[in-house]
Amino acid sequence: MTVPEQRLHDEIAYLAYHFHWALEDILDLEHADRARYVAAISALNSER
Repeated sequence: MTVPEQRLHDEIAYLAYHFHWALEDILDLEHADRARYVAAISALNSER
């Protein structure tokens, strides 16, 4: 599965901003895992 470049950058920025993870750590994740973390952060933010 190929993730569109802009979506990849958006996911990286989102996870780095919220979790303060390094770029290399985020890139090591499978896309499904990145997407799962993005969804979890988004859900937490929407509860506020």
